[in-house]
Parts: sequence; C-alpha cells; structure tokens
Amino acid sequence: MVEKEKPCCAAEALRRIRQVEVGGITVGLAMLDDIIDEVQELQLTSKEAIINELVKRIKIYNYIPSSAEEKYREAMYREYNKKVTP
Repeated sequence: MVEKEKPCCAAEALRRIRQVEVGGITVGLAMLDDIIDEVQELQLTSKEAIINELVKRIKIYNYIPSSAEEKYREAMYREYNKKVTP
C-alpha cells in the first residue's frame, strides 16, 4: 500500500478538486481521486459497500446536500468505475 500525502489544511484540499457531473450539474469535488484510490485499496466487493465508503469519505472534504445524496452516490460510483476499470 502506497501512503498518500494528506492535505495539510482545507486550502490544500481545495487544490485537489475535480469536476464531476452530478444529476446533470457539474460540481467540484475535493480529494476525489485520492478517495477513490483509498477505497479501491480496501478491496470491497459489493456495490453498496463501495458507494457507502466513497460517500462517507467524500463528506469529509465536501458538502453533500441530503436532497441530492442519491445523485451523488450514483456519480461517485460512476467515477469509481471509470478509474478502477480501464
């Protein structure tokens, strides 16, 4: 397992933003690529476990409105699959 450098502060996390489409709207998500790598290293096998872990970690650095959480869940899993399966 490769130890990734965690951001020292919120400003550093903001420098690691990637744009993602969530429910037809483009949003910026901080730390997404690092989070996907971390979740992949857990070697979770069920879709639900992967999504739950992605969202739990994304919420550390990003605000997810409760009214849009299901759309974020779909978007996070889509981005996870893009990165994990070439």
